[in-house]
Amino acid sequence: MKRVLKVLGIVLGAVAGLALAGVAVLARKAPAMRPAPTDAIERTPERLQRGKYLVHHVSDCLGCHSDHVAERYAFPISPGSEGKGGFVFDQKFGIPGVVCAQNITPDEETGLGRWTDGEILRAFREGVDREGKALFPMMPYQYFRSMSDEDARSVVAYVRSLPPVRNAVPKQKLDFPVNLLVKNEPAPLAGPVAAPDPAKDHLGYGKYLVTIAGCRVCHTAHDSHGQLLPGRDFAGGWTMVGPWGRVVTANITPHSETFMGQSTKEQFIGRIRAFSGFDAGTAPVASKGRNTVMPWIAYAGMTDDDLGAIFDYLKTLPPVENKVNPFPDAPEKEAPKG
Repeated sequence: MKRVLKVLGIVLGAVAGLALAGVAVLARKAPAMRPAPTDAIERTPERLQRGKYLVHHVSDCLGCHSDHVAERYAFPISPGSEGKGGFVFDQKFGIPGVVCAQNITPDEETGLGRWTDGEILRAFREGVDREGKALFPMMPYQYFRSMSDEDARSVVAYVRSLPPVRNAVPKQKLDFPVNLLVKNEPAPLAGPVAAPDPAKDHLGYGKYLVTIAGCRVCHTAHDSHGQLLPGRDFAGGWTMVGPWGRVVTANITPHSETFMGQSTKEQFIGRIRAFSGFDAGTAPVASKGRNTVMPWIAYAGMTDDDLGAIFDYLKTLPPVENKVNPFPDAPEKEAPKG
């Protein structure tokens, strides 16, 4: 028996030693990265216009990097806070630590004023900051890496044009061992990235928009570690808790029991267009338990062509049966029937 215990002790000691060695290696490891591009981005009127469209209405960058009016329906952005950052994602959101949306205005002290264009490009598509530290993937660089080079340049050009706002935001502070494991998430782009031609590849362009809009990550259920559940893509069921209350994301696969499965393209576009007049001053006060973080107001600014491409692409997804009650805390008499 003593011999067995001795062998077991040796084995456990070896395992512990290997674990400590692995931690030491990760602690010294830098995330995969390449040097930030050095060329400055020309801020043409076309880029500024395209960047504004992408930032406000497709990728909804300001949805995270601004303050909001929590009591108004669809969580509208608070005027004057655009890009200032500060929204705190912590354990209440399932984050292993604290991650704050950073100030992306051109303020030199607290924002991106001292970053180069290339450093900004690398950060939001490849996942490392200007100091080479890994960003937590709540910043959806794993999706933005699919954004075309020209669209990415347009985003940088537009963000540079935002009014600078002085607002110091704490840096991310992740719990162990996530603070080490996050170093494995960034990845350099392998080469140039182009967007599908909307005229020649309508469905491909719809998929492109769905990707850089982050539809999959919100409309897919997550496990206890924040990973997307396999086989549940776009089927909804992710419970999101925040200042808006508790909401469960909808199933947007074309299953016969979902809105996507039953609607026409005109109905889909009309549903999103219905939020065109909403802002912090005009959006109604949300009923109890029925607010949402779905960026209806942002997406309402998309063109009909882009919304149509998104609709057509979503219609090609495998239908998944998953009945969702998006407002589980709404009073019973107001709870949706389907």
